[in-house]
Order: sequence, then C-alpha cells, then structure tokens
Amino acid sequence: MTKKVTGGFPPEAFDELSTQEDFSWWFCSRNQIIIWVIAKYAANFRDYLEIGCGTGYVLKGIDKAFPGNNLHGDEYFEEGLVHAKKRVPNASFRCLDATKMEDQDCYDVLGAFDVIEHIQDDKLALKKCFQALKKEGYLFLTVPQHMWLWSAVDEHSCHVRRYSKTELMKKVESAGFTVINTRSFVSFLLPFMWISRKLPRKSTSIPKGEIQIPRWLNACFEMIMQIEIILIKIGISFPFGGSLLLVAKKP
Repeated sequence: MTKKVTGGFPPEAFDELSTQEDFSWWFCSRNQIIIWVIAKYAANFRDYLEIGCGTGYVLKGIDKAFPGNNLHGDEYFEEGLVHAKKRVPNASFRCLDATKMEDQDCYDVLGAFDVIEHIQDDKLALKKCFQALKKEGYLFLTVPQHMWLWSAVDEHSCHVRRYSKTELMKKVESAGFTVINTRSFVSFLLPFMWISRKLPRKSTSIPKGEIQIPRWLNACFEMIMQIEIILIKIGISFPFGGSLLLVAKKP
C-alpha cells in the first residue's frame, strides 16, 4: 500500500538535517545498528556505495568503522552532497537518481538507509542495486515500517509508503536477491510513536515527529534505544517496530 505524496524531499531540509543528526537519538541509534550489521555480514568489503547518502552522516560512520575502503555516495539532491563532501572528503560522490543508475558489478556492499520509501518505483531502484553489486555482494536497507503508523509526519517527510516485512522481502526477492535477515527496531518506543502520530494537531502546524524533541526526552529515548540495541545484538527479534532492517545477498 502506498500514499500519494506531491513533490520530493525538500532540498532546503538538508541544512536543518545536518545540524540534527549528530545529536538525535534516532540517527545515532540507527548508525549503531547499521555499522553492527555490516560488520556481522560483510566486514571485509572493499567497495561500498550508499544510495541516497544525504548529508553523509551514515557514510562518515562507516568510514570511521571500516577505514581504508573505497566509499561512494549517490544523492538525488546536490544540496545534500554539499554537506556529505565536507563530512567524508575521501569518498567520491555523484548527484544521481537511483532509478537511473547504470553501474554493473561494481560494489561489495550497497546501502540505502531510509531512502527507497521516497522512490515511487522502488522495484526499479532495487533492480538497479542488484545490477550494481558484485556477485555475492550484500544489500543493507532500512525503511519505515507499518502503514498503520502513517501520519502527517510521513507526508511532511515526503514518504511514498511505509513497508510491511512481507512487502519489502517480496520486492527485494523479485529484484533477484536472497534475503538473509530482517529485524524490526525502534520497538520499545513504538507506543510513543503511535500516540504522537495519532494526537490531533492544528492543520497549519508542521509535524515535529520523533526527532525535534526536547533534549531531556532525546536523552531518554537514546537510553531506551541502547537497551534495545543490546538485545538486537544478542539475537532477540521483535515482531513490531517503527523501522525495519533488511540484509540481502546477490547470489
């Protein structure tokens, strides 16, 4: 199921985003999960591509965790790349639509973190990812989960859809991949997400979501996420969560 959203991700949002990422419980926690799962499945990669790299926040974390590799970032908006180039000066960048990517057998690892929910033709984007990976290369995805969480926050973020695990797995498999693992995360905070998204608001107000919150609440959420991350790392799987992580491999 998808929702109709007019326009794309607002380019001016990258300036605000770059100031939030280093301190937000959401971005910090997601980075920990991304780096852990890459280390678990593909620690010895050499060539890495991130599509929709935005301001380079994830790419900077990967550069620090796995130094000395060839890092590449694609981003649809040049406004995002302005920040990414400053954050990761040793990486190479392109301003590129993921559905028009023509790379073939180039990368050991490809990441797309909260990206494909913005793309109308997500199936085509996944096929392009399959084409770009080397044989036995790994795909790592994170996406927003559960359409019943759909709210003005998603519309403001220019999401086209939120995924179910079944939908995402089917789309990834139809692109040619073998799905290796899926994990829900932001599970402990799911009740808060649901309440915050269902509360009535003035139609003229811009939704703040779960990111632009007071510092004390941000610190509380970060502590809760640290407990959740520990449980994820020891193998506990949650049936629900605000986000979904997927690991797949090109046969």
